[in-house]
Amino acid sequence: MNRPPVPLPPGHIPPGTAEWRNPDAGRWLAAAPARWAHPLWALLSLVASLGWDIAAAPVAPCTSAAPCGADWPGLGMAAVSLLTLYWVWRQPRLALAGLAVVLTGFAVEGDLMSALGEPSALAFLMAAAFTTAGLVHRLAAAGRQRALVLEAAGPVAQPLPAAARTFRRGRFSFVLAALLLGVAGFGYRQAQQVADAYEERAAGAAHLSGRVTALEQDDDDIDIVVVEAGGRTHRFETAYPEDFPVDGRVDVVADGDWAALVAEPYDATGWEVLVMAGSVAGAAFLANGVDGRTRSRRLRRGPLPVLRVLVREGHDDGRTWVFAADDPEGLRPILYFHALYAFEEDLEEGDFEGDEDGGDAAVVDLDKITEVLRGEDPPPPLREAVLYGVPCTGAEVVFVAFDDEDDAEVSVQCSVTAVRPAGPGLPGRGRQRRERANPQRPCDEVAAGMTPSAGPRTWTAHGFSRAVGLGLLLAQGGGIWAALEDGPSWHWLWLAVGLPWLVTAVATALTWRITADRDGLWVTGAWRVRRVPWDVITSVRHSDDGIRIGRDEDSSVELSPTGWAWLERRLGRAPHAVRTAEELRALLLRPELRPLEEAPAGRQGMPVGPPLVVLSALWGVAVLLLL
Repeated sequence: MNRPPVPLPPGHIPPGTAEWRNPDAGRWLAAAPARWAHPLWALLSLVASLGWDIAAAPVAPCTSAAPCGADWPGLGMAAVSLLTLYWVWRQPRLALAGLAVVLTGFAVEGDLMSALGEPSALAFLMAAAFTTAGLVHRLAAAGRQRALVLEAAGPVAQPLPAAARTFRRGRFSFVLAALLLGVAGFGYRQAQQVADAYEERAAGAAHLSGRVTALEQDDDDIDIVVVEAGGRTHRFETAYPEDFPVDGRVDVVADGDWAALVAEPYDATGWEVLVMAGSVAGAAFLANGVDGRTRSRRLRRGPLPVLRVLVREGHDDGRTWVFAADDPEGLRPILYFHALYAFEEDLEEGDFEGDEDGGDAAVVDLDKITEVLRGEDPPPPLREAVLYGVPCTGAEVVFVAFDDEDDAEVSVQCSVTAVRPAGPGLPGRGRQRRERANPQRPCDEVAAGMTPSAGPRTWTAHGFSRAVGLGLLLAQGGGIWAALEDGPSWHWLWLAVGLPWLVTAVATALTWRITADRDGLWVTGAWRVRRVPWDVITSVRHSDDGIRIGRDEDSSVELSPTGWAWLERRLGRAPHAVRTAEELRALLLRPELRPLEEAPAGRQGMPVGPPLVVLSALWGVAVLLLL
């Protein structure tokens, strides 16, 4: 039986506070950004196009006139590009600014009109345009959500509770930003010292012209340029052996036993990587801190709209889920965020004193901890709350509610992450850990959406499952290439161990199939089609991105992988394999829904594992012939 929401005392509800009810909440959710504007698609397009453009761009050779040293402008542009990718996910406004800088650098670096003739450059510009459209759409959607919240809240506005006005955001981000930017500064100083040491020594060294006599590799596969200059043979490590052809002329600076190529004077790659990592991470934390501090101050500027809602803490991830005030069972979450408690700064010492019976309280807490570790702790209750602020995608809010049903203290909590709209399929009720990890709708609910069918029912691999299969197929082809390119080696052992699993996973993800007929299920996996009669099936469930069909003989028929349920939920879709398992379970428990006919051979499926083995063998032979 569901527990009623924990009520909030009327004294903590401002007069005239409106309830945020399901119709208004539904309009707010409908105004959320469209699926095409999900940042994942923008990130994938940007990363793919940037990688293609970088790989296709010609690399300027290292010469005496243009030596290869530290390229700080290039590193700066790379840092802005990485930050932009991060901001596309987290901060749309900063992402727009970052894209503008990247596109400006793209235009300044070369002739923009001539670059449009290059497919890789054109792909990057198209990805940037798509990303920009998505960012603008997300910002516009947030504006529509703000307007809907203001309409639902009405004219009532209240100042923040006293505890929330003293809450400070961004301190931790500022500390991390200072540390990481300090690391980047240290790396920059060390790289400059390497460059200055070379310049100082080269200024007093002899400048010689030499001839490349050989290109070699040492025991660690490091490329070596062998140069004869000034009557001596010099050996230099190089990152670009193609820039120094045999019998070519190179310039050398030498001072006794010390010598260096003028074209590659020094190597500060390690310090440059440190500068890149520290500056990107430091700037990201700095931007997060400034954004959090700005939003926190904006909340404290004046009276805010208030709404009566229901809240519940997530059982596993600590998120705060917000529900409509007329959703007492918590069936449909509206939004979520992470929050921390806010306290007034002038608390008295006695406010932190415990009960006289402190020992019993400690025992109760220990029992709760034990329940949590065992996964037996009860789900947190729904609580009535007052929400301060204008919740929209990317905003921050404050709410007031009881800590729990046994606590007589009203708490104030402030969001520390941006508000996010809840997608379909997100759990509104607490369940046991295994059920929460693999949520399954009640059988009656699933059966209500199904109608009896005379003909067999079939479930096959969906778009996400086939995408997983194609990704694994590409990994398989690349693994075969990598293992065979150097001829017989220990890598072949990896191929013998990993290839069977890859073939099985690829074949299953691409073409898995389950057909239900009058007498049972036909389950098509990678290697065979198995018949499972209804009277031996004990359970059907989705777990670890696979479908498991339990049988009487304490064994199971498993199909895995059948998609990527986590990603499908993140994109607001109901996972296809989860829905398949639910409908199969409904057929198991509701015999009246089962088909009346037997499935013909054409609908029973065909495994593609054997043809995939032949295809892999042909690919391996082609690799050996090409190499």
